Amino acid sequence: MLASSLRRPARAVIPVARRRPRTGDYRLQPGGLRGSPRYAGRVFRRRSADPAEAVDQEAQGPVEAEPEPVADRAGVTPSKGRPTPKRSEAEKRRRQPYTAPSDRKAASQQSRDRDRTSRARKMEAMKRGESWALPRKDQGPVRALARDYVDSRRGLSEYYMFGVVLLVVLLFIPTLRKSPIVDYAVLVMLAVIVSEGVLVGGRVIRLAQQRFPGESTRGIRMYAAIRGTQFRRLRMPAPRVKRGDKI
Repeated sequence: MLASSLRRPARAVIPVARRRPRTGDYRLQPGGLRGSPRYAGRVFRRRSADPAEAVDQEAQGPVEAEPEPVADRAGVTPSKGRPTPKRSEAEKRRRQPYTAPSDRKAASQQSRDRDRTSRARKMEAMKRGESWALPRKDQGPVRALARDYVDSRRGLSEYYMFGVVLLVVLLFIPTLRKSPIVDYAVLVMLAVIVSEGVLVGGRVIRLAQQRFPGESTRGIRMYAAIRGTQFRRLRMPAPRVKRGDKI
């Protein structure tokens, strides 16, 4: 009796009527879809073609597109006319036979031969005037113009070595050793070399400023003067023009 009296009375379960969703209440649709039902069919369902358009397409028949040329398609490589070689065959052709020297002496000899061949190749390229083989002091279009201008003319400075040899011979003559003639000859030779170098260098600078406005002409005067004092056959790089050619 006591236990039954202490029990709480069970609450009666009152059924609650479910609220019927109203038309247009998109938040209470099944599945929790948050979107208006007016656009669900239009957005997520593919629209079929209009009947008039479908009839016209059926009447005309299927339209075949013209095939594009293989070479014009993006990402398509045209056929090379031969089968692609296997990887093993390509690697075999790429490999070159190499025999290592048997001893240290043979290895050093092989290295010297390789260096000698490389130097000879570079020397031949420098004689031809190729830019990659030229020293830094001879590189550039302005330096090439100065060389061509000096090589196209004949100057007195080119024969100064003959004058030096003549002066050495005169010094061995006792009667002329104490004579001021040798001193005067040396001064005249130096004046000719300097004046000709200044004149030729100025012409080269003016010509370079006309043809290469943006290039630097620093040191061109001295460069042209030094080349003018060298024998034509000993000039390096070798002359590319003949005497009398217009530059």
